[in-house]
Amino acid sequence: MSKFYDAIVVGSGIAGLSFALKIAEAGHRVAIITKKNSADSNTNYAQGGIAAVTSQTDDVDMHVADTLDAGDGLCDEHVVREILKDGAASIDELARRGVAFTQLDDGRVSLGKEGGHSKRRILHVKDVTGKAIEQALIFGITESANIDVLEHHFAIELITASKVRKAREGAPDDKVLGVYALNSMTDQVETYAASAVLLATGGIGQVYQFTTNPSIATGDGIAMAYRAGVEIRNMEFTQFHPTALYANDSDRFLISEAVRGEGAILRNFAGEAFMGRYDRRKDLAPRDIVARAIDSEMKQSGAPHVWLDARGESAEVIRDRFPNIYDHCAALGIHLEKDMIPVVPAAHYLCGGVKTNLNSETSLQGLYACGEVACTGLHGANRLASNSLLEAVVMATRGAEALKRYLSKAEPESFELPDWKDGDLRDSDERVILSHNLDELKRTLWDYVAIVRTTKRLQRARTRIQNLEREINEYYWNFKVDESLLQLRNMILVAGLIIDCALQRKESRGLHYTLDYPNKCERAEDTKVSKI
Repeated sequence: MSKFYDAIVVGSGIAGLSFALKIAEAGHRVAIITKKNSADSNTNYAQGGIAAVTSQTDDVDMHVADTLDAGDGLCDEHVVREILKDGAASIDELARRGVAFTQLDDGRVSLGKEGGHSKRRILHVKDVTGKAIEQALIFGITESANIDVLEHHFAIELITASKVRKAREGAPDDKVLGVYALNSMTDQVETYAASAVLLATGGIGQVYQFTTNPSIATGDGIAMAYRAGVEIRNMEFTQFHPTALYANDSDRFLISEAVRGEGAILRNFAGEAFMGRYDRRKDLAPRDIVARAIDSEMKQSGAPHVWLDARGESAEVIRDRFPNIYDHCAALGIHLEKDMIPVVPAAHYLCGGVKTNLNSETSLQGLYACGEVACTGLHGANRLASNSLLEAVVMATRGAEALKRYLSKAEPESFELPDWKDGDLRDSDERVILSHNLDELKRTLWDYVAIVRTTKRLQRARTRIQNLEREINEYYWNFKVDESLLQLRNMILVAGLIIDCALQRKESRGLHYTLDYPNKCERAEDTKVSKI
């Protein structure tokens, strides 16, 4: 028996929570499906801040120019202008919801500067901006009588009209009807019906061996959309954050780009400030340039990392601006006022994803996507620092307005959705296969599909991923589903999409750099994949 909502939101980051609040405030019933706790999201880990034009010395045209420059010719300029012009209004809305952005002593908002920005325009809450925004939004969610939060529910598949009514003649155009979700507390798959679904599941960082992303970033929304026949674009553009704290394990704590924005300098093992050899903007060059420069320095010297030197500031200044980073490093014996920080690149942000228009609408009627899971055309081939939180808020607003119009016209289905069928499937007694396949997946992507690529490496990766896909699909159809199986299935699918898009691009542009095609094509075009 399915439960009906006006809208289902899959994911609980800034995009999903903002969207859910706006729909609920319009009087609609909303369910938020999240596979962990509500606060577990990429938003919660965002340190740097949110980019928006709020200063009299700045203007939208300059923000647009910086975004287009970072995007390396692949941004949709109309989309860029539409999203960035709404920046100030989005900041005001977050402030109304309780986000207390850091202020200077004179009461003005403190504005940081990050790589690729020509002006100080990064609003922040110390170095825990994402956490502060998440907490404010969650408070609004808990106060709403129109929102059900379904924690520890893993969204498995979109339920669509084409699947439910495929045997009926004269069926209408395809549209989304709901979601199947695994209740991890009961191990039962539940059916949720809805007039519309928003995918706000975040990124894909966990497909790589080293990432700044939390464990939830497994590309679930992209995989669900692809299996439903929705177009996916530009998956080759995985942004590697240049400065993750070097560690012996796979968890890479993020050292915000804002640290370099406040004057920190990258140095190699010889103590040289090397960024001037790679870009005129030196340490404030866009992330793709800085990540490749660090990769080059490490390969030339054989060093396991480079150094980030923030010793030009006192401990008081650093701790006031970056308390979370300062305390994390101090716990490891690294004192920023006297010690340099060992840093390496790590997978951080996906610039591609589910194709949407400026209303967050996908090619499937009733399906919306917002945040890192979506590809709007804002980021192009490389995201400008701190544009992502802004995009999430702006597109949640635009998507919510479009959804309210859609709901005013939508007619609920008159029949019950079919329940999930496990049949005679049994619990698996071969769990070791999942852990081995997960390890092979992460190592394959890191070794062959990371910062610098070649066609041969990509082809090798594709062969390995295809083998993993065959194994996981056989496993999926023979055993009862659980969270680890579902996540790995999605990750393998997403890895294949990254490789397919990378092989399509016969050039080096933005975050995609290949030794076989080191130059750009004259015309910048999107890559695309779809199941249909």
